[in-house]
Amino acid sequence: MDISFKGKRALVTGAGRGIGRDTVKRLVKLGAKVVALSKTKEGLESLKLELPEIEIVQCDLANWDETKKVISSLDTIDLVVNNAAYAKLDPIGLVDEETVDLHFNINVKSIINVTQEVVKKLKAEGKPGSIVNISSQAGMVALQDHVAYCASKGAVDQITRVSALELGPFGIRCNSINPTVVETDMGKKGWSDPVKRKWMMDRIPLQKFASVDDVVDSIVFLLSDKSAMINGVILPIDGGFTAC
Repeated sequence: MDISFKGKRALVTGAGRGIGRDTVKRLVKLGAKVVALSKTKEGLESLKLELPEIEIVQCDLANWDETKKVISSLDTIDLVVNNAAYAKLDPIGLVDEETVDLHFNINVKSIINVTQEVVKKLKAEGKPGSIVNISSQAGMVALQDHVAYCASKGAVDQITRVSALELGPFGIRCNSINPTVVETDMGKKGWSDPVKRKWMMDRIPLQKFASVDDVVDSIVFLLSDKSAMINGVILPIDGGFTAC
């Protein structure tokens, strides 16, 4: 499939590592001018060494005012990948307020904040746009010890639907992708316990976890004009986990 983002400016949050980092690389390869945003300076600097043409922005998305100021200062963004996320797994009864706040400040509030600031300029200039929110299968099903994370990703899916409804008339599409476990460094570490890994793998009909490319391929498609009539979709990238 021939996809080009030449002439487009893209913003990727959580760009320092994992899915975000590989998304930046792919978008640059496809011609986009990319703004890579992360809280972690080291990740951004190493990415800049690999891709000198990108713009890097350090920002703590958990801070509403800082995020609003940073995003509003950027030139018009055509494509957004709301990828940054936080996860800490605790059973009900051991979840503290700080954990809940971090999940919702980063996974939920930052998406609303970033999206609002980006679409202000798109609307003012009468330009179309495409937004992809990185959600999770945890937003669609219940998972043990995931109460705060599941709640936050369920909220992401609803943000996606409402964004599609409200922004569609302006030519701005919004979709989410909902991966299963992804074989990033973090994913491999989090699911290194053989018993835990087998439990999840046995529930995936394809009998494998998602690769980073599986996720990035879907992001690119939903950002592109090849998905011009797709809006408000919650797309599992899960090998059939949520179909069972």
